[in-house]
Amino acid sequence: MGTKMYVDTSPRYEVELNKILDFIGDSNPMNALNFAKKLEVKINALPHFPYKCRRSLKFNDENIRDLVFTGYVIPYRENSVKERLEVLGIFSENEWKIL
Repeated sequence: MGTKMYVDTSPRYEVELNKILDFIGDSNPMNALNFAKKLEVKINALPHFPYKCRRSLKFNDENIRDLVFTGYVIPYRENSVKERLEVLGIFSENEWKIL
């Protein structure tokens, strides 16, 4: 039986997600809540198949993948040594820049 991989979210992801949820919530708070819940389910499923998503278009690294969810891209890094999957950010289309 394999070890359990954990999901960590970066501070950048948290800030970006909150901005998106505020934007959605301005017109429809229920849509923002549903978006957050469905996104959480998708992210929490990633450790089971970390290489299921496409290789990231923003990074030149095989371990960084892009989860695409309702028009947003969520880059994440798999680190099997630390048994962690780190969610790096969330952005719409090509708006995100590597810091």
